[in-house]
Amino acid sequence: MNPVFLNIGGFTIAWYGLLIMLGVVAGIAVGTRLARQRGLNVDLFERMILWMLFWGIVGARIVFVATSWQLFENVPFPRVLLDIVNLRAGGISIHGGLIGGILTIVYFARKYKFNFFQYADLCVPGVAFGIIGGRIGNIMNGTDTVGRVTNWPIGYHWPASARAFHDGMCVPNPNIDMDLSQYCQQVGGQLVMTAPVHFTQMYGVIIGIILSVASYFWLRSRIPGWAFWQFWLWYSILRAGWEETFRLNPLTVKSYLSQGLNAPGIGLWTDTQIISVPLVLLCLYMLWRLRRAPRPAAPQVAVTVDPPTTP
Repeated sequence: MNPVFLNIGGFTIAWYGLLIMLGVVAGIAVGTRLARQRGLNVDLFERMILWMLFWGIVGARIVFVATSWQLFENVPFPRVLLDIVNLRAGGISIHGGLIGGILTIVYFARKYKFNFFQYADLCVPGVAFGIIGGRIGNIMNGTDTVGRVTNWPIGYHWPASARAFHDGMCVPNPNIDMDLSQYCQQVGGQLVMTAPVHFTQMYGVIIGIILSVASYFWLRSRIPGWAFWQFWLWYSILRAGWEETFRLNPLTVKSYLSQGLNAPGIGLWTDTQIISVPLVLLCLYMLWRLRRAPRPAAPQVAVTVDPPTTP
């Protein structure tokens, strides 16, 4: 497992960025095809996608920096400014990227006077594909979205060859709840984190696959917003209820924590879990409204009856 996909003369291309971009490209292809099928403005959709990518990256970085400020607070000025904008060092937030993309659609919808949800629905497959690519990239990075130590049979032992993971986890963490260096041992002349952990990166990949398949069925509905709100509902439920529960993240509200070699590896409540509660309620309310909204009447087809012929 190596974070670098390609290294040419010191210029590196990371697996993480490459895989996310492949997912987005696949999503654009699907969205463009749907736009044509639904009689929407394909040129406008493609132009909007380019701006969504730009502002999605900006939003993803802003939210990551805001929620991980402990990584930057001790860096001297002006170097901290360079660290904040240095995406090559890693660190983006999926929720921030989604917010940046959504605000872009809002802007285009107001400027060009179209139904926001008609175009937002088309982006759902691309976001799901991007989640898959991003989480596979997290596996290659090793230190991203790591799981808690667990004694459950599904606990994953990272191979000794995954040096990015072991080198990162064997550095003492001042937050004792997130410190895995206590499980590090010398194996073959190098430090190895020997404890089993939840393979939360793979949980994220599976969530992305589930959402990709589900989006196919959601998009069968021609109700604007149906796929959009279904995606947010199930992403929030699966991310907060499954992946985030076992992920080694700080607990904003420490209501329950059970991790270690004799524990299941569960933690409640992280920022993502807290934010997901009102988001799930909002999605349920919006889907309820969409189901109750009157459907447009089917066009009446005039039936012409030939006059009877005289024998």
